[in-house]
Amino acid sequence: MPAVHHKLLLEDALQDSPQTRSLLSVFEEDAGMLTDYTNQLLQSMQRVFGAQSEMGLATEQLSKQLIDYEKKNFALGKGDEEVVHTLQSFAKTVGELNSLHSELANQMADGMVFPLIQFREKDLTEISTLKEIFSIATDEHEAAMVKYSRLPKKKENEKVKSDMVKEVAYTRRKQHSASLQYYCALNALQYRKRVAKLEPMLGYTQAQIRFFKKGIELVSKKMDNFLSSVSNMTQNIQAQLDSEAEVMRAAQRELLSVEDTVYMPDMDTEPVNRTLIQKAGYLNIRNKTGLVTTAWDRLYFFTQGGNLMCQPRGAVAGGMVLDLDNSSVMAVECEDRRYCFQITSPSGKTSMILQAESKREYEEWICTVNNISRQIYLTDNPEAVAIRLNQSAIQAVTPITSFEKRPEGEANPDRAKPGGVHATGGGSHKTGAAPEPEDLIAPGTPIQFDIMLPASEFLDQNRGGGRRTNPFGETDDDCSMESDDSLLQQVFAVRFQGSMAVRCGNNQEVIYEAMRQVLAARAIHNIFRTTESHLMVTSSSLRLIDPQTQVTRISFQLGEVTQFAAHQENGRLMGFVVEGRDWSDGDEEGEPSFSAFVFESNTEGEKICYTISLAKDIAEAKKDPDTLAQLLKNMPLTNDGKFLLLEPDTGDTPDGAEEDLESEA
Repeated sequence: MPAVHHKLLLEDALQDSPQTRSLLSVFEEDAGMLTDYTNQLLQSMQRVFGAQSEMGLATEQLSKQLIDYEKKNFALGKGDEEVVHTLQSFAKTVGELNSLHSELANQMADGMVFPLIQFREKDLTEISTLKEIFSIATDEHEAAMVKYSRLPKKKENEKVKSDMVKEVAYTRRKQHSASLQYYCALNALQYRKRVAKLEPMLGYTQAQIRFFKKGIELVSKKMDNFLSSVSNMTQNIQAQLDSEAEVMRAAQRELLSVEDTVYMPDMDTEPVNRTLIQKAGYLNIRNKTGLVTTAWDRLYFFTQGGNLMCQPRGAVAGGMVLDLDNSSVMAVECEDRRYCFQITSPSGKTSMILQAESKREYEEWICTVNNISRQIYLTDNPEAVAIRLNQSAIQAVTPITSFEKRPEGEANPDRAKPGGVHATGGGSHKTGAAPEPEDLIAPGTPIQFDIMLPASEFLDQNRGGGRRTNPFGETDDDCSMESDDSLLQQVFAVRFQGSMAVRCGNNQEVIYEAMRQVLAARAIHNIFRTTESHLMVTSSSLRLIDPQTQVTRISFQLGEVTQFAAHQENGRLMGFVVEGRDWSDGDEEGEPSFSAFVFESNTEGEKICYTISLAKDIAEAKKDPDTLAQLLKNMPLTNDGKFLLLEPDTGDTPDGAEEDLESEA
């Protein structure tokens, strides 16, 4: 007994993924070929029926002609009485055959032609109608999603949003209902097409057997077993169809009995899963259509290994869009749209802006890309690693007093390993036991995730008299412009991750601990947005400049930078510690205070650290003319002789340390 192995899953109708659409296209192609074949088969059967009907008319005409022979009164017809009697016997026999032929024609019409016509007009026409309804419902849903995606984030009108949400829910339910009916009809077609092909031939053969059975009993007996088996097969398939139809009707009722929130976007009730290493779903992608114009396309994206894939509707397979290894992802503001985020390649040359449908999808996509960029998927148990990293992130922003104290001398597994650091004047790395986190940073220390005011505004606030403690550790003198005799000016594109007060400034471990707590706090509190700035390193100061307005947002004298280091595992992370003075207690000299600043750069963090180290060397060399002359002799200058020129082949530079450095000469 043949069984149906392929069918459309009704549970996949709501998601409407490209995989389901691809399988649906196979069913639609099969239905189209079935329609063409059914029309051709029906033409052949109608021809057989026409021939059989013509046979009945012909035998009836023959019977009349045989009877009319006696009425012709042939002049030479005497002696033909035996012939006339024989012809009348033939006429009677032909008349009986005519009745059998007429009965055979009627049986062919009822058992062969009519079932196939009914299959074509009922089942195939139903498929065509449901396909058109499904297409219209899909277009309406797409149009509603386009309108919903254009809802502005700013000046949001709650009534308009509510109307749009109801419209999306209505069109999505309509599409879901249409797709369920369409899928059920296509699944049932796999059974009905078999019955539709077997039943006409069964009726045709049975009619022929009944036609010949009176004279050919032997032949009919040979066919009885075969016809019986075919009849049983048809009955069994019909029983399977009835059972499957009942199951599909029950599943359809269950799937349509869900809450309306299933059809409403941004109404997710499940919590955000931050440990995903695979993700799939529809996203809006921004594409440039001209010099200043853009368009948004809704496509199906999914991750595969370390790659971001995209599969348009109708495509057999997806294609790679971006390699996510070591990539960066952050939330962005784009064209007043909600839930937008940007993925940037490690080189910074390739980036794309995507828009999620809901806040939950938006956060899960960012977490998934972030997990993949760390190459967690290459580990033996990526799910466990992702869960452990998420738990470590939660612990990183929990006060240390809430944890069980580690045994003395045991290393902190969550702390970044020191290495790849070039620093001078900041103290050597301690070789003893690593200090506890509470010795480096006070538990519960607040973290600043953005630099809110430029340095000039802090100056305006401090002109009224009395010295204040700047939250970023700078003083009034820090905001002055660098002297014209600065021998080094290097600019790096960086993104400020955060800053926090620390307890010491003579230990590199405090930078690693600050990096861990800042990044963990961003992950826990869903703070993915960062602002790009230019970090200018000169032989006298460090300045963070707004790339658009060229306003100095924050500035430090080079002598105030006590420590600087790059993260060993994530080479784009670097940080430094700045020493300041706190006059809040009224002390004239002020109490020393330390602040750690963490940045992510487009280049290697070690290169920034090398440049800061070189700047300190220059500042120290200025105290001794001979040392300064020797330094200038070893380091080439720009064409105007104003700045030091850092070239890839500079002998004093570590291998690859000066690559991608940009000179402002």
